[in-house]
Amino acid sequence: MADIRSNFLGIRSPNPFWLASAPPTDKEVNVTRAFEAGWGGVVWKTLGEDPPVVNVNGPRYGALHGPDRRVLGFNNIELISDRPLRTNLEEIARVKRAWPDRAMVVSLMVPCEEASWKRILPMVEDTGADGVELNFGCPHGMSERGMGAAVGQVPEYIEMVTAWCKHYSRLPVIVKLTPNITDVRHPARAAKAGGADAVSLINTVNSIIGVDLERMAITPHTGGWGSHGGYCGPAVKPIALNMVAEIARDAQTAGLPLSGIGGVSTWRDAAEFIALGCGTVQVCTAAMVYGFKIVQDLCDGLANFMDAQGWRTLDDFRGRALPSVKDWNQLDLNHIDKARIDPALCIGCGRCHIACEDTSHQAIRVRDEEGTRRFVVDEADCVGCNLCVTVCPVPDCITLRTLAPGEVDARTGQVVSGRYANWTTHPNNPQRVAA
Repeated sequence: MADIRSNFLGIRSPNPFWLASAPPTDKEVNVTRAFEAGWGGVVWKTLGEDPPVVNVNGPRYGALHGPDRRVLGFNNIELISDRPLRTNLEEIARVKRAWPDRAMVVSLMVPCEEASWKRILPMVEDTGADGVELNFGCPHGMSERGMGAAVGQVPEYIEMVTAWCKHYSRLPVIVKLTPNITDVRHPARAAKAGGADAVSLINTVNSIIGVDLERMAITPHTGGWGSHGGYCGPAVKPIALNMVAEIARDAQTAGLPLSGIGGVSTWRDAAEFIALGCGTVQVCTAAMVYGFKIVQDLCDGLANFMDAQGWRTLDDFRGRALPSVKDWNQLDLNHIDKARIDPALCIGCGRCHIACEDTSHQAIRVRDEEGTRRFVVDEADCVGCNLCVTVCPVPDCITLRTLAPGEVDARTGQVVSGRYANWTTHPNNPQRVAA
């Protein structure tokens, strides 16, 4: 049986699924319910200094829905905890005492002043918490006050504050990074330079979820006014995976422990983050949409997957997909794929044909066989772009076949040869030809 226990920075939890710092981790009753449901850990909703912030008393959330009303993306304009600091600290201590086997990490955001961090860190340490997460990612509300993403977008500030926290606390320090930046490697490098024990990513993406056309106001809005907010949920997972991979394969941050955040809704999502190098995954939107018991499906699915693959621990496959991530100029330009349509599975909808005909390479032909439409790929025009596979509504109806060395590419007439090391050695490189 697979062992999905996690040991992240010495913080042990029965599984790698932690609730991210967000409304689900705002108070004792929520966190207790989460632990009863089986969550391996939580990152307590971000604490700040007293007096607490004031949140809007109206709509705070908005959503991007699919045709079936499934939540694809989630937007919020909620700020950090609006409860007194002492109340939060007392509840954190009680929960940790009651659940010693679960991970308890506390998210923090205070002004970018050494005295503020020096003051709050010992208070958190006294609760018995396992670690702190520095919220350098919140894109709304707090960033206008010089905190959150306003710090996370300046590597020098990240390094400075991280160093303060390592100086004034014995707890592991996790730096939460903002995606609202051109190159996420720079803040990650700064966090490492400051002594961070790990980074977590991504925080929410700056966004406006939509416009209420009847009221001519953005959504969500309170009293007719709204604000940009933080975007999360399944739609941001590709952004998160890319940023995780960029940090994991960067020579200056390679080996830095990672906690993956962004659109984790299924065990498969979690496995993808782990395969790119993450030690834990943090979840928010899925819990808010489906409730805390979703963790049971996450744990069972991950364990079953590991059993099927023959992996006993998370470390057995952590980072295994990372070597496949390359810069474009390292791709094998001699690799050739061709689409193939299974007539036994085809339902004749024609989506592959119209997509290829209108927007791609006109490689799918329509044949009439005894009054039945049949779609066939013409390999002389197919470039293996995968568009037809993507738009086909029937799983495995359209697949890609890789041409083997020695086969002739019907499109170019050239014989397929072996793999080229990279773009600099490929004959299609104009710089090489010119040379």
